[in-house]
Amino acid sequence: MFFTLVDNVQQWLWTYLIITLLVGCSLYFTVRLGFVQFRKLGEMTRQLFASTSDDKNAEQNGRRHINSFQAFAISLASRVGTGNLAGVASAIAVGGPGAVFWMWMMALLASATAFMEATLAQLFKHRGKDAFYGGPAYYMLHGLHQRWLGIIFGVGIIVTFGMANQMIQSRTICDATSVALGFNSLHISIVLSLLMMAVIFGGVQRISRFSAIVVPIMAVGYLILSVYVLIANIQHVPAMLSLIVKSAFGLRQAGGAVIGVAVMQGVKRGLFSNEAGEGSAPHAAATASISHPVKQGLLQSMGVFVDTLVICTCTAFVILLSGLYDNGEDGSILTGSAMELHLGALGRWYLTTIVFLFAFSTIIGNYFYGESNIRFITRRHWPIQAFRIISAMTVLFGGVITLQQAWSIIDLMMAIIVIINLYAVMRLAKYAYRLKDDYFRQKREGKDPTFHRSMLPEIEQDVECWE
Repeated sequence: MFFTLVDNVQQWLWTYLIITLLVGCSLYFTVRLGFVQFRKLGEMTRQLFASTSDDKNAEQNGRRHINSFQAFAISLASRVGTGNLAGVASAIAVGGPGAVFWMWMMALLASATAFMEATLAQLFKHRGKDAFYGGPAYYMLHGLHQRWLGIIFGVGIIVTFGMANQMIQSRTICDATSVALGFNSLHISIVLSLLMMAVIFGGVQRISRFSAIVVPIMAVGYLILSVYVLIANIQHVPAMLSLIVKSAFGLRQAGGAVIGVAVMQGVKRGLFSNEAGEGSAPHAAATASISHPVKQGLLQSMGVFVDTLVICTCTAFVILLSGLYDNGEDGSILTGSAMELHLGALGRWYLTTIVFLFAFSTIIGNYFYGESNIRFITRRHWPIQAFRIISAMTVLFGGVITLQQAWSIIDLMMAIIVIINLYAVMRLAKYAYRLKDDYFRQKREGKDPTFHRSMLPEIEQDVECWE
């Protein structure tokens, strides 16, 4: 009864409210920012490879810092996870090939929302003992002066990412490894919990180093495999692309899907994967020591492209080219079957390794988001230690819960935090616009853009950093 109620509520929210909010805000931000996510792709790429240094205070005090790429890697670690494997497969299984088209459209627009929330997270970030912390709860406190709203959002993030989302990641790893290797799901989840604790008890510095190493390796490895499958089936690619477009608009109802279901699944699973508008990635964006908030805005916008237009598309192509998208399978099991069809037994072994890396890196990134909000709610240390144990226990619990039950909880919690976050971003949008204009004005003058809180005198007292 509980899961039925949860499922009914989340379906109503997504059908009548969330899609309208996400699409509407993404369109508005895209136009208001002057299509920055399309016009400034070169600057995004340059920022990805640009060297970053400590802010002056960190340098004077000898503190360690997290550079811009490490912050980008933390956010990508959470973005690039089971949403790219199980989520895409579920979207196609339920919504048909047309769901892929709507995932693409959502990514193109939502990258503007990612720019907004990451820029605001940098502006209102908080200086911790060994790193910066921030996110929507912090810009709700300092920007809106509504700590109560930040606490509600923080609790939502803790439940969504620190707990419910962890079960999805754990369940996906258990499904993949039990099918490929025959391991017991409970045993796998126990090992995952122990590995997770080994990383998270090292704090944000260990999390950032882990993400910076693992994320590029797993993304490149998966891309290489997918390109191979694409080349091997190059003669079927035109027909596949035609199928995606026709199904997106209901012109060909493949697998029994209709256009409404295709749109719903594309947007929901697209959000689960790229997280734009959800308010999760800004926690990672806030950790970077950079000279101007817009630098992380650009990088997080690019992160949406990498996640959806590259990684998710790889999974979609592998599944659609296999022809197995309507065989009744779902999640990582469907992706595994497609890989096995293309590559034989090696395909499932390879996918099992990729699933483990994707999901485990997401587990680490999700934990960090939860910790950031616990630090917002309380300055005491023991709740963080307790949360580390609880988060590890949810990973363990993921080995026994069903995938559909976990998805229902995730969809409901995502709906709640999306509403709160987009409200705050809309209220504070004027500061992100001004920061964007200031950044590119300095670029036109040949400078490496820098920001000082005195540039926004009306909120100078509310901005903790950027002296």
